Amino acid sequence: MDALTQQLMQQLSGDDISQISRQIGADNQTTGMALSAAIPLLVSALANNASQPAEAQALHQALAEDHDGSILNNMSGFLGNPQAANGAGILGHILGSQQSGVTQGLAQGTGLNSNQIGQLLEIAAPLLMGLLGQQQQQQGLNTPGLSDFLGGQQQQAQQSNPDMMHILNNLLDMDHDGSALDDILRMASNLFRGR
Repeated sequence: MDALTQQLMQQLSGDDISQISRQIGADNQTTGMALSAAIPLLVSALANNASQPAEAQALHQALAEDHDGSILNNMSGFLGNPQAANGAGILGHILGSQQSGVTQGLAQGTGLNSNQIGQLLEIAAPLLMGLLGQQQQQQGLNTPGLSDFLGGQQQQAQQSNPDMMHILNNLLDMDHDGSALDDILRMASNLFRGR
C-alpha cells in the first residue's frame, strides 16, 4: 500500500466508514474493502496524469488553489454533505474518459453496483486531493516534485501489492477486457483487514 492510501485509510475512523456505508447502501466491510481498492487506483491515475508536464502543472495549481487539506480536519462535516466538495467534477478530471470503465471494473471486482462505486469514488476523490494538497504544501513540492512524489507513491503501491496494482492498472488501460478482476475483492479484503 502506498503512503497516501495508508494515511487516508488511517484518517477514516470506523464511524466515517459507517457513514460512507450508509450513504452508498453497503455494509462496512465491503465499503472498507472497496475504498482499499479505489484509493490506490486514484493515486495511480493521478500519477499517470502527472507524468505529462501540462497535466502536472494543472494538478499542482488545482491543489494549491483548492485543496489545502482542511477537508480532512472536518471529516464528519464533509461526509454529511459530500456533494459540496464537487467530487464528481474532481473525479472527471482524474479519470477522464476512463471513468465509466473504471467504475464498472471496480463494481465487478467488489460486488457493489456501478452507482455505489460512483458514489464511493466521488467521496474518495476530494479526500485524496485534500491529502495530496496537504503533502504538497508541507513538503514544498513544485510541479516536477509533485510528479516525482506521485510516481514514487505509484511505485510503492506496485512493490507492496503487485498483483492488485496490476489489476487496478488494467482498469486504467482503456483496452482492458475486465477478465482479471476476480481477485480484487480478496486482495482488497486483505488490505482492509491489515490496516
